Amino acid sequence: MCSPGEASPGPAPAGDLPPEWETDDERMAFLFSAFKQSREVNSTEWDSKMAFWVGLVLARGRRRGAVRTCLRELQNGFERRGSVPLGLGTVLRELLRRGKLQRESDFMASVDSSWISWGVGVFILKPLKWTLSSVLGDSKIPEEDEVLIYVELLQEKAEEVYRLYHSSALSSHPVVALSELRSLCAGLCPDERTFYLLLLQLQKEKRVTILEQNGEKIVKFARGLHAKVSPMNDVDIGVYQLMQSEQLLSQKVESLSQEAEKCKEDARSACRAGKKQLALRCLKAKRRTERRIEELHSKLDAVQGILDRIYASQTDQMVFNAYQAGVGALKLSMKDVTVERAENLVDQIQELCDTQDEVAQTLAGVGINGLEVDSEELEEELDSLLQDSSKDSLDLPPAPQRVLSAPISDAELEAELERLSVSDGDLAQKTPSASSEPKTALGLNL
Repeated sequence: MCSPGEASPGPAPAGDLPPEWETDDERMAFLFSAFKQSREVNSTEWDSKMAFWVGLVLARGRRRGAVRTCLRELQNGFERRGSVPLGLGTVLRELLRRGKLQRESDFMASVDSSWISWGVGVFILKPLKWTLSSVLGDSKIPEEDEVLIYVELLQEKAEEVYRLYHSSALSSHPVVALSELRSLCAGLCPDERTFYLLLLQLQKEKRVTILEQNGEKIVKFARGLHAKVSPMNDVDIGVYQLMQSEQLLSQKVESLSQEAEKCKEDARSACRAGKKQLALRCLKAKRRTERRIEELHSKLDAVQGILDRIYASQTDQMVFNAYQAGVGALKLSMKDVTVERAENLVDQIQELCDTQDEVAQTLAGVGINGLEVDSEELEEELDSLLQDSSKDSLDLPPAPQRVLSAPISDAELEAELERLSVSDGDLAQKTPSASSEPKTALGLNL
Protein backbone atom coordinates (compact mmCIF):
# COMPACT_ATOMS: atom_id res chain seq x y z
CA MET A 1 0.00 0.00 0.00
CA CYS A 2 0.98 3.65 0.24
CA SER A 3 3.34 3.11 3.15
CA PRO A 4 4.30 0.18 5.32
CA GLY A 5 2.27 -0.24 8.43
CA GLU A 6 -0.50 2.10 7.32
CA ALA A 7 -3.92 0.46 7.12
CA SER A 8 -5.89 1.09 3.97
CA PRO A 9 -9.20 2.85 4.62
CA GLY A 10 -12.34 1.14 3.44
CA PRO A 11 -14.89 2.37 0.91
CA ALA A 12 -16.17 5.90 1.26
CA PRO A 13 -19.34 6.33 3.35
CA ALA A 14 -22.55 6.74 1.39
CA GLY A 15 -22.96 10.33 2.62
CA ASP A 16 -19.68 11.33 0.95
CA LEU A 17 -20.76 10.07 -2.47
CA PRO A 18 -22.99 11.81 -5.05
CA PRO A 19 -26.69 10.83 -5.28
CA GLU A 20 -26.31 8.97 -8.59
CA TRP A 21 -23.80 6.60 -7.01
CA GLU A 22 -26.57 4.17 -5.95
CA THR A 23 -29.47 5.22 -8.16
CA ASP A 24 -28.16 5.74 -11.70
CA ASP A 25 -26.43 2.57 -12.91
CA GLU A 26 -26.14 3.82 -16.48
CA ARG A 27 -24.42 7.03 -15.41
CA MET A 28 -22.07 5.20 -13.05
CA ALA A 29 -21.18 2.66 -15.74
CA PHE A 30 -20.05 5.56 -17.93
CA LEU A 31 -18.08 7.17 -15.08
CA PHE A 32 -16.38 3.87 -14.14
CA SER A 33 -15.24 3.23 -17.71
CA ALA A 34 -11.77 4.15 -18.90
CA PHE A 35 -10.99 7.44 -20.58
CA LYS A 36 -10.56 7.61 -24.32
CA GLN A 37 -7.01 7.77 -25.57
CA SER A 38 -7.60 11.25 -26.94
CA ARG A 39 -9.81 13.97 -25.52
CA GLU A 40 -10.57 15.17 -29.04
CA VAL A 41 -12.79 12.11 -29.69
CA ASN A 42 -15.54 13.49 -27.44
CA SER A 43 -14.35 16.46 -25.40
CA THR A 44 -17.73 17.00 -23.69
CA GLU A 45 -17.91 13.49 -22.22
CA TRP A 46 -14.21 13.53 -21.39
CA ASP A 47 -14.48 16.84 -19.48
CA SER A 48 -17.65 15.74 -17.68
CA LYS A 49 -16.06 12.52 -16.45
CA MET A 50 -12.85 14.30 -15.46
CA ALA A 51 -14.72 17.00 -13.49
CA PHE A 52 -16.68 14.34 -11.60
CA TRP A 53 -13.62 12.37 -10.45
CA VAL A 54 -11.41 15.39 -9.79
CA GLY A 55 -13.97 16.83 -7.39
CA LEU A 56 -14.51 13.46 -5.72
CA VAL A 57 -10.79 12.74 -5.24
CA LEU A 58 -10.06 16.17 -3.74
CA ALA A 59 -13.12 16.02 -1.49
CA ARG A 60 -12.09 12.59 -0.19
CA GLY A 61 -8.64 13.82 0.76
CA ARG A 62 -10.03 16.86 2.60
CA ARG A 63 -12.67 14.77 4.39
CA ARG A 64 -10.08 12.28 5.65
CA GLY A 65 -7.59 15.00 6.55
CA ALA A 66 -4.74 12.86 5.22
CA VAL A 67 -2.13 14.65 3.12
CA ARG A 68 -0.98 11.41 1.46
CA THR A 69 -2.74 9.03 -0.88
CA CYS A 70 -2.05 6.62 -3.73
CA LEU A 71 -3.86 5.05 -6.67
CA ARG A 72 -4.56 1.77 -4.87
CA GLU A 73 -6.04 3.53 -1.84
CA LEU A 74 -8.37 5.56 -4.07
CA GLN A 75 -9.46 2.50 -6.02
CA ASN A 76 -10.40 0.73 -2.78
CA GLY A 77 -12.14 3.85 -1.51
CA PHE A 78 -14.30 4.22 -4.65
CA GLU A 79 -15.13 0.56 -5.13
CA ARG A 80 -18.77 0.04 -6.19
CA ARG A 81 -20.41 -3.36 -6.32
CA GLY A 82 -17.11 -5.10 -6.86
CA SER A 83 -15.93 -2.70 -9.56
CA VAL A 84 -13.24 -0.03 -9.36
CA PRO A 85 -12.96 3.09 -11.56
CA LEU A 86 -10.78 2.32 -14.57
CA GLY A 87 -9.86 5.94 -15.26
CA LEU A 88 -8.48 6.96 -11.86
CA GLY A 89 -4.91 6.80 -13.16
CA THR A 90 -5.76 9.37 -15.84
CA VAL A 91 -7.47 11.53 -13.20
CA LEU A 92 -4.39 11.47 -10.96
CA ARG A 93 -2.17 12.36 -13.89
CA GLU A 94 -4.42 15.35 -14.61
CA LEU A 95 -4.28 16.43 -10.96
CA LEU A 96 -0.49 16.17 -11.07
CA ARG A 97 -0.46 18.34 -14.17
CA ARG A 98 -2.68 20.96 -12.48
CA GLY A 99 -0.50 21.02 -9.37
CA LYS A 100 -3.24 19.77 -7.05
CA LEU A 101 -1.22 16.61 -6.35
CA GLN A 102 2.53 16.08 -6.19
CA ARG A 103 4.64 12.98 -5.99
CA GLU A 104 6.13 12.60 -2.52
CA SER A 105 9.59 11.96 -3.94
CA ASP A 106 9.41 15.13 -6.05
CA PHE A 107 8.25 17.15 -3.07
CA MET A 108 11.14 16.01 -0.87
CA ALA A 109 13.64 16.58 -3.65
CA SER A 110 12.33 20.15 -4.08
CA VAL A 111 13.17 21.10 -0.48
CA ASP A 112 16.51 22.85 -0.73
CA SER A 113 17.87 22.00 2.69
CA SER A 114 19.91 19.52 4.63
CA TRP A 115 16.84 17.39 5.26
CA ILE A 116 18.81 14.21 4.65
CA SER A 117 20.78 14.87 7.86
CA TRP A 118 17.67 14.46 9.96
CA GLY A 119 15.34 12.47 7.69
CA VAL A 120 17.42 9.32 7.34
CA GLY A 121 15.52 6.36 8.73
CA VAL A 122 12.16 8.03 8.25
CA PHE A 123 11.92 8.23 4.47
CA ILE A 124 12.99 5.56 2.03
CA LEU A 125 14.16 7.67 -0.89
CA LYS A 126 15.28 6.61 -4.33
CA PRO A 127 17.36 9.26 -6.09
CA LEU A 128 17.11 7.37 -9.38
CA LYS A 129 13.34 7.68 -9.19
CA TRP A 130 13.65 11.44 -8.71
CA THR A 131 15.79 11.66 -11.83
CA LEU A 132 13.30 9.71 -13.92
CA SER A 133 10.42 11.78 -12.55
CA SER A 134 12.18 15.03 -13.36
CA VAL A 135 12.86 13.82 -16.91
CA LEU A 136 9.39 12.41 -17.59
CA GLY A 137 7.53 15.12 -15.68
CA ASP A 138 3.95 14.39 -14.70
CA SER A 139 2.92 12.89 -18.02
CA LYS A 140 3.26 9.35 -16.67
CA ILE A 141 0.36 7.74 -14.83
CA PRO A 142 1.45 7.09 -11.22
CA GLU A 143 1.97 3.56 -10.05
CA GLU A 144 -0.55 1.92 -7.75
CA ASP A 145 1.59 2.28 -4.61
CA GLU A 146 3.33 5.53 -5.46
CA VAL A 147 2.67 8.07 -2.71
CA LEU A 148 1.03 11.32 -3.78
CA ILE A 149 0.53 14.46 -1.70
CA TYR A 150 -2.45 16.82 -1.59
CA VAL A 151 -0.56 20.10 -2.08
CA GLU A 152 -3.17 22.52 -0.66
CA LEU A 153 -3.98 20.27 2.30
CA LEU A 154 -0.28 19.92 3.12
CA GLN A 155 0.14 23.70 3.13
CA GLU A 156 -2.91 24.20 5.34
CA LYS A 157 -1.79 21.62 7.89
CA ALA A 158 1.72 23.06 7.95
CA GLU A 159 0.19 26.44 8.76
CA GLU A 160 -1.78 24.83 11.60
CA VAL A 161 1.44 23.36 13.05
CA TYR A 162 3.13 26.75 12.83
CA ARG A 163 0.28 28.54 14.60
CA LEU A 164 -0.04 25.79 17.20
CA TYR A 165 3.60 26.21 18.15
CA HIS A 166 3.31 30.01 18.44
CA SER A 167 0.27 29.68 20.70
CA SER A 168 1.97 27.17 23.01
CA ALA A 169 4.40 27.60 25.91
CA LEU A 170 7.23 26.27 23.73
CA SER A 171 7.30 29.56 21.81
CA SER A 172 9.12 31.33 24.68
CA HIS A 173 12.30 30.51 22.76
CA PRO A 174 12.50 29.86 18.99
CA VAL A 175 14.49 26.63 19.43
CA VAL A 176 12.64 23.49 20.51
CA ALA A 177 13.44 19.78 20.62
CA LEU A 178 11.95 17.74 17.80
CA SER A 179 10.50 15.24 20.28
CA GLU A 180 8.68 17.99 22.19
CA LEU A 181 7.29 19.38 18.95
CA ARG A 182 6.10 15.92 17.92
CA SER A 183 4.18 15.56 21.20
CA LEU A 184 2.64 19.00 20.70
CA CYS A 185 1.43 18.14 17.19
CA ALA A 186 0.16 14.64 17.97
CA GLY A 187 -3.44 15.71 17.33
CA LEU A 188 -2.68 17.19 13.90
CA CYS A 189 -0.33 14.49 12.62
CA PRO A 190 -1.73 10.95 12.71
CA ASP A 191 1.66 9.39 11.94
CA GLU A 192 5.33 10.31 12.06
CA ARG A 193 5.66 10.40 8.29
CA THR A 194 2.99 13.10 7.97
CA PHE A 195 4.68 15.06 10.76
CA TYR A 196 7.98 15.10 8.87
CA LEU A 197 6.20 16.10 5.66
CA LEU A 198 4.69 19.09 7.43
CA LEU A 199 8.11 20.07 8.77
CA LEU A 200 9.54 19.79 5.27
CA GLN A 201 6.79 22.10 3.99
CA LEU A 202 7.60 24.66 6.70
CA GLN A 203 11.29 24.31 5.88
CA LYS A 204 10.50 24.85 2.21
CA GLU A 205 8.66 28.06 3.14
CA LYS A 206 11.73 29.24 5.14
CA ARG A 207 9.75 29.26 8.38
CA VAL A 208 11.71 26.57 10.25
CA THR A 209 15.19 25.16 10.12
CA ILE A 210 16.30 21.84 11.57
CA LEU A 211 19.66 20.84 12.98
CA GLU A 212 21.05 17.75 14.67
CA GLN A 213 23.07 18.57 17.80
CA ASN A 214 24.78 15.83 19.85
CA GLY A 215 22.50 13.18 18.41
CA GLU A 216 19.34 15.19 19.10
CA LYS A 217 17.33 16.99 16.45
CA ILE A 218 16.28 20.56 17.26
CA VAL A 219 13.94 22.88 15.36
CA LYS A 220 14.16 26.64 15.11
CA PHE A 221 11.02 28.62 14.24
CA ALA A 222 10.71 32.09 12.81
CA ARG A 223 9.75 34.66 15.44
CA GLY A 224 6.64 36.08 13.73
CA LEU A 225 3.70 34.50 11.95
CA HIS A 226 4.83 35.94 8.62
CA ALA A 227 8.60 36.17 9.19
CA LYS A 228 11.42 34.14 7.69
CA VAL A 229 13.61 32.02 9.93
CA SER A 230 17.26 32.93 10.37
CA PRO A 231 19.99 30.25 10.28
CA MET A 232 20.74 28.37 13.48
CA ASN A 233 23.64 30.09 15.28
CA ASP A 234 25.74 29.48 18.39
CA VAL A 235 23.47 31.68 20.51
CA ASP A 236 20.42 29.56 19.65
CA ILE A 237 22.28 26.36 20.43
CA GLY A 238 23.64 27.80 23.70
CA VAL A 239 20.22 28.92 24.85
CA TYR A 240 18.77 25.54 23.94
CA GLN A 241 21.46 23.82 26.01
CA LEU A 242 20.69 26.13 28.94
CA MET A 243 17.01 25.28 28.65
CA GLN A 244 17.83 21.58 28.61
CA SER A 245 20.08 22.05 31.67
CA GLU A 246 17.28 23.87 33.46
CA GLN A 247 14.90 21.04 32.68
CA LEU A 248 17.37 18.38 33.87
CA LEU A 249 18.14 20.30 37.08
CA SER A 250 14.45 20.70 37.82
CA GLN A 251 13.89 16.98 37.33
CA LYS A 252 16.88 16.18 39.54
CA VAL A 253 15.63 18.48 42.31
CA GLU A 254 12.22 16.86 42.16
CA SER A 255 13.78 13.39 42.39
CA LEU A 256 16.00 14.36 45.36
CA SER A 257 13.06 15.94 47.15
CA GLN A 258 11.20 12.66 46.94
CA GLU A 259 14.32 10.82 48.15
CA ALA A 260 14.66 13.17 51.17
CA GLU A 261 11.03 12.66 52.05
CA LYS A 262 11.52 8.88 51.86
CA CYS A 263 14.55 9.10 54.21
CA LYS A 264 12.44 11.06 56.65
CA GLU A 265 9.70 8.44 56.63
CA ASP A 266 12.26 5.65 57.07
CA ALA A 267 13.71 7.46 60.10
CA ARG A 268 10.26 7.68 61.67
CA SER A 269 9.61 4.01 61.04
CA ALA A 270 13.00 3.07 62.58
CA CYS A 271 12.25 5.20 65.64
CA ARG A 272 8.92 3.45 66.14
CA ALA A 273 10.67 0.09 65.83
CA GLY A 274 13.33 1.10 68.35
CA LYS A 275 16.15 1.01 65.81
CA LYS A 276 18.00 4.13 66.81
CA GLN A 277 21.13 3.59 64.70
CA LEU A 278 19.06 2.99 61.58
CA ALA A 279 17.06 6.10 62.28
CA LEU A 280 20.27 8.16 62.63
CA ARG A 281 21.58 6.85 59.31
CA CYS A 282 18.31 7.76 57.62
CA LEU A 283 18.49 11.29 59.06
CA LYS A 284 22.11 11.65 57.89
CA ALA A 285 21.06 10.56 54.39
CA LYS A 286 18.23 13.06 54.54
CA ARG A 287 20.67 15.87 55.46
CA ARG A 288 23.04 14.94 52.65
CA THR A 289 20.16 14.90 50.18
CA GLU A 290 18.96 18.30 51.37
CA ARG A 291 22.46 19.75 50.92
CA ARG A 292 22.53 18.41 47.37
CA ILE A 293 19.11 19.93 46.77
CA GLU A 294 20.38 23.30 47.98
CA GLU A 295 23.40 23.07 45.67
CA LEU A 296 21.18 22.17 42.74
CA HIS A 297 18.84 25.02 43.63
CA SER A 298 21.72 27.48 43.49
CA LYS A 299 22.81 26.12 40.11
CA LEU A 300 19.22 26.20 38.86
CA ASP A 301 18.88 29.81 40.01
CA ALA A 302 22.07 30.68 38.13
CA VAL A 303 20.84 29.03 34.94
CA GLN A 304 17.44 30.71 35.21
CA GLY A 305 19.14 34.04 35.86
CA ILE A 306 21.20 33.65 32.68
CA LEU A 307 18.09 32.73 30.70
CA ASP A 308 16.23 35.73 32.10
CA ARG A 309 19.08 37.99 31.06
CA ILE A 310 19.10 36.45 27.58
CA TYR A 311 15.35 36.93 27.21
CA ALA A 312 15.71 40.51 28.49
CA SER A 313 18.52 41.18 26.02
CA GLN A 314 16.36 39.82 23.20
CA THR A 315 13.57 42.14 24.26
CA ASP A 316 16.03 45.04 24.46
CA GLN A 317 17.30 44.18 21.01
CA MET A 318 13.76 44.15 19.66
CA VAL A 319 13.03 47.54 21.26
CA PHE A 320 16.34 48.90 19.98
CA ASN A 321 15.51 47.79 16.45
CA ALA A 322 12.09 49.41 16.74
CA TYR A 323 13.67 52.67 17.95
CA GLN A 324 16.22 52.54 15.16
CA ALA A 325 13.51 52.03 12.56
CA GLY A 326 11.50 54.88 14.10
CA VAL A 327 14.48 57.25 14.00
CA GLY A 328 15.12 56.38 10.38
CA ALA A 329 11.50 56.99 9.44
CA LEU A 330 11.46 60.29 11.37
CA LYS A 331 14.63 61.50 9.67
CA LEU A 332 13.19 60.62 6.30
CA SER A 333 9.90 62.40 7.01
CA MET A 334 11.67 65.56 8.26
CA LYS A 335 14.36 65.55 5.61
CA ASP A 336 13.51 69.04 4.22
CA VAL A 337 12.16 70.58 7.45
CA THR A 338 14.27 73.07 9.45
CA VAL A 339 13.54 75.60 12.19
CA GLU A 340 14.44 78.54 9.94
CA ARG A 341 12.13 77.34 7.17
CA ALA A 342 9.34 76.77 9.68
CA GLU A 343 9.72 80.33 11.12
CA ASN A 344 9.80 81.80 7.63
CA LEU A 345 6.65 79.87 6.73
CA VAL A 346 4.84 81.12 9.85
CA ASP A 347 5.82 84.73 9.07
CA GLN A 348 4.49 84.40 5.55
CA ILE A 349 1.20 83.00 6.81
CA GLN A 350 0.84 85.89 9.32
CA GLU A 351 1.64 88.47 6.65
CA LEU A 352 -0.93 86.99 4.28
CA CYS A 353 -3.58 86.95 7.04
CA ASP A 354 -2.92 90.62 7.83
CA THR A 355 -3.19 91.52 4.15
CA GLN A 356 -6.47 89.63 3.87
CA ASP A 357 -7.91 91.47 6.89
CA GLU A 358 -6.96 94.84 5.38
CA VAL A 359 -8.53 93.95 2.05
CA ALA A 360 -11.74 92.85 3.78
CA GLN A 361 -11.97 96.10 5.79
CA THR A 362 -11.36 98.17 2.68
CA LEU A 363 -14.07 96.36 0.73
CA ALA A 364 -16.55 96.64 3.63
CA GLY A 365 -16.10 100.46 3.87
CA VAL A 366 -16.88 101.27 0.20
CA GLY A 367 -20.51 102.33 -0.63
CA ILE A 368 -22.45 101.69 -3.83
CA ASN A 369 -21.65 104.06 -6.70
CA GLY A 370 -18.97 105.65 -4.61
CA LEU A 371 -21.51 107.30 -2.21
CA GLU A 372 -21.13 106.76 1.50
CA VAL A 373 -24.44 106.49 3.35
CA ASP A 374 -24.79 107.12 7.08
CA SER A 375 -26.35 104.15 8.81
CA GLU A 376 -28.15 106.41 11.33
CA GLU A 377 -29.97 108.25 8.54
CA LEU A 378 -31.08 104.96 7.06
CA GLU A 379 -32.52 103.85 10.39
CA GLU A 380 -34.45 107.13 10.82
CA GLU A 381 -35.91 106.83 7.33
CA LEU A 382 -36.96 103.26 8.03
CA ASP A 383 -38.79 104.34 11.23
CA SER A 384 -40.69 107.06 9.38
CA LEU A 385 -41.80 104.60 6.72
CA LEU A 386 -43.10 102.25 9.37
CA GLN A 387 -45.14 105.05 11.03
CA ASP A 388 -46.69 106.13 7.73
CA SER A 389 -47.66 102.58 6.85
CA SER A 390 -49.50 102.24 10.17
CA LYS A 391 -51.61 105.39 9.52
CA ASP A 392 -52.57 104.65 5.90
CA SER A 393 -54.42 101.39 6.29
CA LEU A 394 -56.09 100.37 3.07
CA ASP A 395 -59.69 99.05 3.00
CA LEU A 396 -59.60 96.29 0.47
CA PRO A 397 -62.81 94.73 -0.83
CA PRO A 398 -63.56 91.19 0.20
CA ALA A 399 -62.43 88.42 -2.05
CA PRO A 400 -65.07 87.01 -4.35
CA GLN A 401 -66.75 83.91 -3.03
CA ARG A 402 -67.98 82.59 -6.32
CA VAL A 403 -66.21 79.54 -7.64
CA LEU A 404 -66.06 79.31 -11.39
CA SER A 405 -66.91 75.80 -12.22
CA ALA A 406 -67.15 76.31 -15.98
CA PRO A 407 -65.95 78.85 -18.57
CA ILE A 408 -68.16 81.95 -19.08
CA SER A 409 -69.64 82.54 -22.55
CA ASP A 410 -69.37 85.79 -24.47
CA ALA A 411 -73.11 86.50 -24.02
CA GLU A 412 -72.81 86.19 -20.27
CA LEU A 413 -69.79 88.50 -20.22
CA GLU A 414 -71.69 91.15 -22.27
CA ALA A 415 -74.71 90.93 -19.94
CA GLU A 416 -72.50 91.30 -16.89
CA LEU A 417 -70.74 94.31 -18.43
CA GLU A 418 -74.07 95.96 -19.25
CA ARG A 419 -75.34 95.40 -15.73
CA LEU A 420 -72.20 96.94 -14.28
CA SER A 421 -72.55 99.94 -16.58
CA VAL A 422 -76.16 100.52 -15.51
CA SER A 423 -75.20 100.16 -11.86
CA ASP A 424 -72.41 102.72 -12.22
CA GLY A 425 -74.81 105.22 -13.89
CA ASP A 426 -77.38 104.87 -11.17
CA LEU A 427 -74.73 105.27 -8.51
CA ALA A 428 -73.45 108.43 -10.18
CA GLN A 429 -77.01 109.90 -10.27
CA LYS A 430 -77.83 108.93 -6.72
CA THR A 431 -74.60 110.26 -5.13
CA PRO A 432 -74.89 114.07 -4.45
CA SER A 433 -72.53 116.03 -2.29
CA ALA A 434 -72.94 115.70 1.42
CA SER A 435 -73.23 119.49 2.04
CA SER A 436 -76.07 120.15 -0.52
CA GLU A 437 -78.63 117.42 0.28
CA PRO A 438 -78.01 115.80 3.66
CA LYS A 439 -81.50 114.13 3.60
CA THR A 440 -80.54 111.91 0.74
CA ALA A 441 -78.02 110.22 2.93
CA LEU A 442 -80.79 109.19 5.25
CA GLY A 443 -82.64 107.72 2.29
CA LEU A 444 -79.60 105.53 1.52
CA ASN A 445 -79.59 104.08 5.06
CA LEU A 446 -76.02 105.25 5.71
